[in-house]
Amino acid sequence: MTVERQNVLRVAVRRFEPFERSIDQMWSAFCESTGCTLRIEAVPLDLHPLYEATLGCGGLKSGDWDIAQMTTDWIAEAQAAGALEDLRPMIEANPPEDFPGGWSPSMLGFQDFGGCIVGLPFHDGPECLIYRKDLFEDDGNRDRYFKRTGRELVVPTTWDDFHQVARFLTDPKRNQYGTVVAGFPDGHNTVFDFALHVWTRGGELVDPATNRVVVDSPAAHRGMRFYRELLQDTTAIHPDCRELDSVKSGLAFARGEVAMMVNWFGFASMSEVVDESVVKGKVDLAPIPHDRDGSSASLNCYWLHTIGSGAPHASVAYEFIRFMASRENDKRLTLNGGTGCRKSTWWDADVNCEVPYYHRLKSLHEFARTLPRLANWSQLAGVIDDLVLETMDSDKPVEQITAAAQSRIDEIQGS
Repeated sequence: MTVERQNVLRVAVRRFEPFERSIDQMWSAFCESTGCTLRIEAVPLDLHPLYEATLGCGGLKSGDWDIAQMTTDWIAEAQAAGALEDLRPMIEANPPEDFPGGWSPSMLGFQDFGGCIVGLPFHDGPECLIYRKDLFEDDGNRDRYFKRTGRELVVPTTWDDFHQVARFLTDPKRNQYGTVVAGFPDGHNTVFDFALHVWTRGGELVDPATNRVVVDSPAAHRGMRFYRELLQDTTAIHPDCRELDSVKSGLAFARGEVAMMVNWFGFASMSEVVDESVVKGKVDLAPIPHDRDGSSASLNCYWLHTIGSGAPHASVAYEFIRFMASRENDKRLTLNGGTGCRKSTWWDADVNCEVPYYHRLKSLHEFARTLPRLANWSQLAGVIDDLVLETMDSDKPVEQITAAAQSRIDEIQGS
């Protein structure tokens, strides 16, 4: 280890301004309260570079990083690879404030492998329908929609209604589009969309009898046909979808470019607190739409602070992630535009003053589902990502695309 590295705590950060700002503020407060003299090097990275730097290139095992922000999508792979420090002994010796009762059980399961715990919750927010309530309450919009359709303009509960309303609320002259889909091929957003479209049509992503991932099913066929129709409808959707990930989609919503979207709860709360938002006070939430024969579903995927198994400063790293998990800092992250995940933040008066629906996280968690915790999930997600992208960008029969993807998945799963 170089002399310079001896004096630096390196943190791999998901590139997102509220994360970056919060890390800087928390480190300053940590050093002030503890007297720590290390310098921090917090490196913001987009999803693919973050994965490569921490797991793909073995940076957590080699000591390149002390701390990494990691999505639950990667946690099983990281644990199986021996890339993460077991936090259980440190937690038992010096637990975070209110641990574990300060969090919902839905925030503590993915990182707990029984014998070891490999992360502390940092940022959360299940997926939901986020919409501009001012557009739905506008008398002019309501009159025009009734004259056009013979129906009241209400927040859609089915996917067919969602598409129809998205067309109605699209007005390119005002740079306003009915909806946005995070179509950027990063192995995450399209995968989440695939799961939601299967679940909301009564299907399953995992066969409960075999615990194997299934992508070639009637629910997947219906979901992908709808997804293609929506993504190819320029009268309903933001024109930059293929370049937008979930963060950039959320920012487009905050700028007033989108009427409604299925996205993470955090992008609703972000639109209430970031300076560049033009929709403050105009936002509300609803359940994700479903097929006429299905029911709504949500997805819980959250971010953790993890410590690399090769971290040169593991002791300081734990003290810092423990510090970041406090009540005060969970609230700080939330008011900066992230999504704190403590129960105390859900009910905090200041937070709910800024974000009037923040307390509804409790009910979202009660019904949110999770993706499978598999060590080879990144490979499987890559196949699903390709499946969705091919569906978006071609006219090939959906059944043909899902059948080919299923063959690749079966090969990975060893059938």
